[in-house]
Amino acid sequence: MSTPVETKPRQRRRADTGVVLSERRRAERRLGWMLAGPAFVVMLMVTLYPILQAVWDSLFNFRLTAPGDKSFIGLKNYGVILTDSLFYRDLGVTSLITVITVVVELVLGFAMALIMHKALKSLRGFVRTAILVPYGIITVVSAFAWFYAFDINSGFINSWFDWLPGISEDTNWFAGTWTSLFVIMASEIWKTTPFISLLLLAGLAQVPDELTEAAEVDGATWWQRMQRVILPNMKAAIMVAVLFRALDAFRIFDNVYIMTNGAYGTEVLSLLAYRTSIGRLEIGLGSAISVLLFLCVLIICFVAIKLFKVDLAGNQGGK
Repeated sequence: MSTPVETKPRQRRRADTGVVLSERRRAERRLGWMLAGPAFVVMLMVTLYPILQAVWDSLFNFRLTAPGDKSFIGLKNYGVILTDSLFYRDLGVTSLITVITVVVELVLGFAMALIMHKALKSLRGFVRTAILVPYGIITVVSAFAWFYAFDINSGFINSWFDWLPGISEDTNWFAGTWTSLFVIMASEIWKTTPFISLLLLAGLAQVPDELTEAAEVDGATWWQRMQRVILPNMKAAIMVAVLFRALDAFRIFDNVYIMTNGAYGTEVLSLLAYRTSIGRLEIGLGSAISVLLFLCVLIICFVAIKLFKVDLAGNQGGK
């Protein structure tokens, strides 16, 4: 006579996903929601109202100079924006800055993370503190510093690097599109690469030393260990770093506003929304641009999550 198979206690199968959840994992999830829940509610209350207000204002023909003439026009503001070539030009500039800065920061940040990870214990605190100095500077202050460094009248870059081809005492970095974008992106990379390096350093700390040592014993080269052991185990950290930085880079405003104010084809979407809402007092059109900017940010989140395909839930303990 066969005996029935004893099922494991403290486990249940969710019918929707088929994932077996242990009692420990359920307790960890409850604890996570209890710890993060209050902050999530506060952030939702603070951010939800401005978002909904912007969506609502974008449906009206609304100018601050004539608040009494406010009228509902539906999606016409979006039609005006989406048929304007200026919007697509600014979207292209914003996307270009985002892609280049994030890629360069990812490479430099990973190199810095390796240095900090391999640094001697006696020097780790000093190295990490020194690397974090640019990130601790206020963005406006950093932008002004870079502007004055490259300015043709007050800057020192031309005199220091006039031995390089294309650079002389008369080089005006802010008189052209590509030179202006170069300074803007360089200032962004200089300031925010430490943030990327810290996130990647946390990912490096999660890679078991036993795996890299075993790969080295098996004769794997440095690049093979990097490609097959280190990077796969850092996938979650890389996704978080790229996602956070891409969202921040896509909303760039301070550096562009201070250095060029959008001149010579360097205007970005955030500056376009600012000029429309604050400069021209077109609250309806400015709100529509802000809503479109928000939708672009959501698309970036969706693409990043789908691209990396990281199962964060599967990385939890207590299986």
